[in-house]
Amino acid sequence: MKQAADTAEDVTNSRALELVARAGFAVSGILHLLVGSIAIRLAAGGSGSADFSGAVGQLASEPAGTLLLWVSFAACVALALWQISDAIFDYNRLPAGKKLGKKLKAAGQGLVFIGFSVTLASFASGKGSGGDNSRSSSDLTLTIIKAPGGVVLLVLVGAAIAITGIFYAVRGFRKSFEKQLRMPSSGTARTVVSGLGLVGYVAKGIALLLVGLLFVISTVRAHPEESTGLDGALKALRGQPYGIYLLAAVGVGLICYGVYMAMRSRLAKM
Repeated sequence: MKQAADTAEDVTNSRALELVARAGFAVSGILHLLVGSIAIRLAAGGSGSADFSGAVGQLASEPAGTLLLWVSFAACVALALWQISDAIFDYNRLPAGKKLGKKLKAAGQGLVFIGFSVTLASFASGKGSGGDNSRSSSDLTLTIIKAPGGVVLLVLVGAAIAITGIFYAVRGFRKSFEKQLRMPSSGTARTVVSGLGLVGYVAKGIALLLVGLLFVISTVRAHPEESTGLDGALKALRGQPYGIYLLAAVGVGLICYGVYMAMRSRLAKM
């Protein structure tokens, strides 16, 4: 058993897997950039699905889109494996409290990239559509809300997403994301990376906060059909006073986050 675990650790820490996993950050960057551009389009009165399903659908419509999706799928699977490997094998020499936090964070990131992988594979195989995420979110919410204790569970999920958004925003303001990077030696390059990360993390934090609040509000009001994930949250923001300007600002911030993630594919400490 020990030998099998050591072999698994060696494989997941290999240079080949690292190179493919780094590409997973770039894929995340492209998806965030596309979501940001869709959000700006919505603010300008256009249409679209401002979530990762809509972003993947846009990728699928490009020349050689199917090949691009499968390559992106492989990169996200590799990064998910790398993060899950970190959750299982790494951080064991840290104090108990810090070790648990690091392992949970790595596991959470692994699940995020598994989610990206599933969406990419769905579109690459021809089974996805632009409204999948919104419909799936509503359907899942409706199923859970009917179950015993479902209302409490959904409120807790919404609160967890909102709190995660707050953590993202705080991480942006404090620039603690820089600890994940080997910052460039050039002062100008460091300023660019730091600025993009700050704006990007704050914007993503706001987006997650909106998603979490929408979950909670739709659950409390017993309107699960309103719980439509990121797309629904951003479109709800558009309907508020000065909402088009706020939506455009969030869109610009998500584009900044996308560029930051693309840079992270090269600069990340793995």
